[in-house]
Formats: sequence, C-alpha cells, structure tokens
Amino acid sequence: MLKKNDNINLTVKSCTLQGSGVCDYNGMTVFVRGAVTGDHILAHIIKVKKSYAVGIIQKITQKSPMRIKPECPVCEKCGGCSFCQIKYKDELSIKEQQVRDNFQRIGKLDVSVDPIIESVSTYRYRNKAQYPVGSDGSFAQIGFYAPMTHRIIDCSDCKLQPEEFADITDVFRDFVREKKITVYNEQTGKGVLRHIYIRKAVVTNELMVCIVANSDTLDNKDELLSQLLGRNGNIKSIILNVNKKNTNVVLGQKCVTLYGNDYITDELCGLKFNISPLSFYQVNHDTAEILYNKAAEFAELTGNETLLDVYCGTGTIGLTMANKVKKLIGIEIIEQAVMNARENARLNSITNAEFICGDASDAAEKLKNENIHADVVILDPPRKGCDEKLIETVVEINPDRIVYVSCDSATQARDCAVFDSMGYKTVKVSPVDMFPRTGNSECVVLMSKSMFKNQCK
Repeated sequence: MLKKNDNINLTVKSCTLQGSGVCDYNGMTVFVRGAVTGDHILAHIIKVKKSYAVGIIQKITQKSPMRIKPECPVCEKCGGCSFCQIKYKDELSIKEQQVRDNFQRIGKLDVSVDPIIESVSTYRYRNKAQYPVGSDGSFAQIGFYAPMTHRIIDCSDCKLQPEEFADITDVFRDFVREKKITVYNEQTGKGVLRHIYIRKAVVTNELMVCIVANSDTLDNKDELLSQLLGRNGNIKSIILNVNKKNTNVVLGQKCVTLYGNDYITDELCGLKFNISPLSFYQVNHDTAEILYNKAAEFAELTGNETLLDVYCGTGTIGLTMANKVKKLIGIEIIEQAVMNARENARLNSITNAEFICGDASDAAEKLKNENIHADVVILDPPRKGCDEKLIETVVEINPDRIVYVSCDSATQARDCAVFDSMGYKTVKVSPVDMFPRTGNSECVVLMSKSMFKNQCK
C-alpha cells in the first residue's frame, strides 16, 4: 500500500498539459510535477488519495530523450511554463494528441485532426503580462504565482515576455523600496500596489504600463512616471487602474490615464487596432495572424455573406474578415469592448460592420426574431464554451457554416457534439499553438450544415 513520504522508483508513461508526468505504481496512477515522458525517476510521495497519488522528483535516474534544460531559472517554481523542460516538437505532439483525445472521448466525433500549427516564436512571444506584487519584508516581489497558490515567485525576466517588460518591473522594484510603497495584502485588504500590467503593440512597439492599485491615487506619482519614461521611450500610455475589491480578478473597472493616451495602437492582419487596458487582444501577435487566417479559410467567404461574430470582443477576428463579406455583425456583452470594436471599425474605414452590446444568447435570439439571417457564424467563447441556449439559437439562425475558435478543446468538443446532434457536422479541426511552453493552445473548427446534408443523401 502506497503511503505519504514513501520513496519509489517510477517510469513516466505520459505527460499532462499541466506539466506533470503520469506514472503507474501497482495499478495506482502517480502524478509527478516536472517529470517527462520516458524519464526514470525516484519520487517522494507527498499525497495519497483513493485513486491517485502525487509525488515530487527526488532524483532522475535516467533522462528522457524528450528532456531539455529549461532556459528560465525559476520556471520549476513558477509553474507558468509547464513544458519548459520538454523539446518543442514533443510539446506539439502532446498538445495535438490532447485535441484528438478530446474530440474522440468527450465529443465522440469521428473527425480527423490536422497537424498542430506551431507558433512563429517559442520565446518572447507574449505581448501582455500581469505581475502580482508582494513583499518579503525587505524587497518587492514582482513575478508570478506558484502553482495552486498565491505565493509570488519573484521573476526578474520571464522568457515568454518581451525584454522591455523586465526593465519596467525593475523600475517598480526600486520604486517600492525607495519610496516605501505598501503592497496589497490579500488577507487584510490593506496596502496599495496590487499588480503591474504591461502591454506591447508588436508592430508599432508602443508600450502601455498599467498600475493596478487599491487606491484612487498614487504617492510620488510624478517621480514614478519620470523613471518609467526615462527607462523606455516607447511607453505611450501609463494608466492607474483602481481595484479596491477583495477579489482574484486582476483589473478593476476604473481607469485613470496618468500619461499619454488611453490606449496603444497595433496592427494585425493589415488592420490597425486601439488596445485599452480592458480590451481583449491575442497575446501571441504573429501566431494570431495564422489563427485568424485559418478561421477565414474555414469560413469560405465570397463577399456576399452576412457574417455573425459572437463573443466578438473588440472586433479583431470579425474585422479581419470584413472585406470578404457583405455585412458583419458582432455581439459582445462588455460595453467597453463594444465601444473599442466600433472605434476599430472607424479606424480602418470599415463601414459594413455593426456591433451589438448584450449577452450572446439574448442578442442572437433578438437577431433571429428580427429574421436576420447569417450565412456564417464565428464563435469565440470563453474557456467554459457556449451555453445550450446560444447553441439552439445559432442553429435556428440556420447558417451554412459555423467556425468555432476556442482555447479549450475539451469544452469545444462538448459543444461540437451538441451541434452535431442538431445537424451541424464537424468537418475540420485545426489546432494552433498560440501559447508555447504552456499547456494551452487554440483550436479552429469548421461545422457545416450543407456538408451534413450532402453526406446524408
């Protein structure tokens, strides 16, 4: 019987997306964080449950051919890069297989999955970072949470972020120490500085620095602005975001511009986009262009269609297809995002786009009741996927094709199975690695009603 604090020899059979090796010990599954498929290890057991156990690596007795030395010195503590110790080609294989498994086991759909499209870059690809701020009593800790905790792992230079971000966080480290700025304490709700939130426009090189604070004001503000602007001349926007709530949500709703514009401007797929602190914008710019081009390929637009973009956010995916359709209609529940979408349409002189603020299900229902027909529907929901009411409404709108983009192929496969039962067959599945070195990826799916009908004849 396996017990806590046992030391056992294990062979790693596979890896989870969270970065744990999966092993078998006398019929019990043992998860070991940081272990790689093919490793032979000595593991120390730290938890035993009825059906599984959890261990940590005591010693690697034989290294897997998949294993590499991580480039980041804190990645094993931070936990953000679950595949930092695995060759990239093997990471892609794991992610691709996960998509296949989800569509077969969860969706129970007989569909082939295309080879995963790799990211343009595997490091320095992120254009956004949210750094929690803490203190060890003497120095500010600015970094990332350790896995399953709110314990901050200080990180001076994350290899997934642009190098400029490290310079900016260094300014805050010095500022907190020199000016004795208090940092937020989750237990007491006291302290001022909560997060440092940085965005970069990849094409224009414009930077936004967002200071998330438990206060309407910031002491020594002018000196901080001077230090930030002196460190990097590409900073075009510095914003105070006020978040006084006892919450895990990073950003509050109130933004005060301290310097420059309320936004930065980037270019994506040949269009310009204004990005505000609360705007959704894909974090991997170059691979996002590949993702959006794949979605457009699946949409098969000829210029005569009405395109309905549900969960449209700031309009990026729909607007990149606007020149290929007769009419674009976007639906988004966040009012600020809808305002950004309309601004982005004006910025690019796009006149055939309309954006509606409202719940996706209710807005789609309203369009259906107004007898507005969409030839193609784009779905890009949050990780939890689509609710049943929305799926039913989309089917009643009766589009020829549905293109479903998701960062969670498990909920996507579940939803595709529901669409399948209503007459929309899953035709193509194309995973795209938007988030190298992490356990996440995107997936584009084409569902077609006409294809389903043709195959049933």
